[in-house]
Amino acid sequence: MRGHKLKFLAISLVSATVLAHSVAAAPLRPSKLSLQRAERTLRSMTTDEKIGQLIHIGTQARFANQDSIYFRELRRHVVENKIGGIIFFVSPVYEMAHLANRMQSLARHPLLISLDAETGIGMRFMDAVNFPWAMALTATGEPELARRMGVIAAREARALGIRHIFAPVLDVNNNADNPVINVRSFGEDPQDVARFGVAFAKGLQSERVLATAKHFPGHGDTHVDSHRGLPVIDLPRERLDAVELFPFRRAVEAGIGSVMIAHIALPQIDGEVIKPLANYLGGDAEPGAEIRTDSATIPATLSRKIQTDILRTELGFDGLIVSDAMSMSGLTLYFSQEEAGVRAVIAGTDILEKPEDVDAMIRGLKSAVASGRIPMDRLNDAVKRQLAWKYELGLFAARQTRLDRIDKAVSGVETEALADEIAAKAITLVRNSDNILPIDKNKKIAVIGISNGFDGPATMQPFSAELRAHGLRFSQVYLQENSLPNISQEARNAIADADNVIFGLYGRVRSGLRSSVGIPDNGAELLREALRANRKVVGISFGNPYLLTAFPEMQAYLVAYGEMPSLQRAAARSILGIQNVRGRLPITLPNLHPRGTGIQLKKVE
Repeated sequence: MRGHKLKFLAISLVSATVLAHSVAAAPLRPSKLSLQRAERTLRSMTTDEKIGQLIHIGTQARFANQDSIYFRELRRHVVENKIGGIIFFVSPVYEMAHLANRMQSLARHPLLISLDAETGIGMRFMDAVNFPWAMALTATGEPELARRMGVIAAREARALGIRHIFAPVLDVNNNADNPVINVRSFGEDPQDVARFGVAFAKGLQSERVLATAKHFPGHGDTHVDSHRGLPVIDLPRERLDAVELFPFRRAVEAGIGSVMIAHIALPQIDGEVIKPLANYLGGDAEPGAEIRTDSATIPATLSRKIQTDILRTELGFDGLIVSDAMSMSGLTLYFSQEEAGVRAVIAGTDILEKPEDVDAMIRGLKSAVASGRIPMDRLNDAVKRQLAWKYELGLFAARQTRLDRIDKAVSGVETEALADEIAAKAITLVRNSDNILPIDKNKKIAVIGISNGFDGPATMQPFSAELRAHGLRFSQVYLQENSLPNISQEARNAIADADNVIFGLYGRVRSGLRSSVGIPDNGAELLREALRANRKVVGISFGNPYLLTAFPEMQAYLVAYGEMPSLQRAAARSILGIQNVRGRLPITLPNLHPRGTGIQLKKVE
């Protein structure tokens, strides 16, 4: 009898293990109970409450007294406008969690808190670990790293009260001049983008955090930043199916919970002509940035043919459709906030993210619902879908975040170790003429940092600190666009006195900025001077991997795919020869090196 009991117990344990695995592997979807509860809640809501649910405002958290203008305005949107959620941008960790709790306590229905977390929560929270960019993950060749990163990103997000992540980026970056996607993409191969993007999304949703495939129908083959104008992809449907739409189709099949619609025109899909507004002021673009004012066709954000006909009907997507920021110039250049919100909802959007003018957008929606332009069935469908997800994600049961648990859950040893593992496996050696690398410590070395930002010399601190920690002696100069002429001269002196010059090229992706993905003119001229003088130059891209195409004479070129501390440390160890270099390019460097290039360099024993 005892043997039979043991056998039965063993079978039960195996069955339980299989069941647990199948449950964990199942796509995250609102259950029948969640849908029923959403339906009951919907019936109890006023029309104004339903309209408010469509709006998700954007803010940067900070300490704010409850009598401050900032706090009162946020409270007004929650209490009076009855918004459905908040997306947080650059913020301190505790201020964000505390403010989210305050707003949750004021909301009649729980808020869906969201975050751009393409590189984990460290993308927006400066006091948290920031994982490498998506392209670095593909350079490792290991989708499992993307899944593990998604798991940790989701756990840390949940610890802060965030249940909706605007990632992964499924844009296929097959345009080297793309000013806004670049290393945010998993690469130029649709299959790679699908494999790594789906792995990351599965990691997020395995921890019951909603993942978002963006930017549908694909922002990769553009040379216009939608923060500054409307990108136009004038391609036939056959090409879109083979490239742009391929990763999104795979993500839908894998059960991704939400899709973000981009401000991108597809004239061969929807040819409705639109014209710029008179007296346009600039939307999300950097002050002084060039604004593209071309006539164009309707953006996907407002196109029923793209959202409902293709995404909903053809691809079979039944999750949440969320707009890209409704404040971006690619939209606001052509449409008022009142009209943009109405047309987006009619097209199929469930969540209107980050309006430029919340009150104006709500006025437009109320008028359209009252007139019947937005059918009540369409409004109810969008709100019910959002409520069902809020029930499924546990927000109706527990909307408050435990502040005393944050420092146990966020940016721990496991997070740092995974960031370092990804970085070490991602570093890609594209060129190494005359075996300049590993660097000879006996040579006179100059390290020159060139940045398209305004963060100061601290930008390159992780890189230079790691070099010094391993015994390299060198002179160091850092330049950015507003550096004074004497700094450039100091750099020239350091280069003239050096045997080898290491250029840290911080051409980082900066959405909406004039200098996005490039390096400033003063730094570019300095690099050209060094190359003309036949200096032995090692270029390290801490961002845009395509920079070699502007400086093809560089003898050695290493791609780190980003400026994250983990990548800077790994790059330093790579050029010193104290770690293996094994990454491979996920993109082509036009006319120079094909996708898959990667010189394998073993560490010096």
